[in-house]
Amino acid sequence: MKVPRAQQKALARSRVKILLAKAVETAKEDPELAQRQAAIARRIILRYNIRLPYSEKRLFCHGCKRLLIPGVNARVRLGHRPKAVKITCLECGHVYRKMMSPRNGTVAAAEQR
Repeated sequence: MKVPRAQQKALARSRVKILLAKAVETAKEDPELAQRQAAIARRIILRYNIRLPYSEKRLFCHGCKRLLIPGVNARVRLGHRPKAVKITCLECGHVYRKMMSPRNGTVAAAEQR
């Protein structure tokens, strides 16, 4: 008996959520295990075409697709002009810039979703 696609996606979402939580939790003690967990989560995301919320999407480097762990393999800086959060992947050197809202100094609401 074949499982419906919607049920497969729901199960995949829960697995991805668990894997990413475990990867973030173990990132400081065992970075290799955390990278492996994140890679498995990413493969599930791609296989079942799951969209991630912004908070989970920013965990991955846009250049090399590895898990970003601030202080371990990523550097986070605040830009002066224009106001932005700059996340630099120390694996591949890719710089991810997130512009800040000029009104209240937070990340633009359209980007947070």
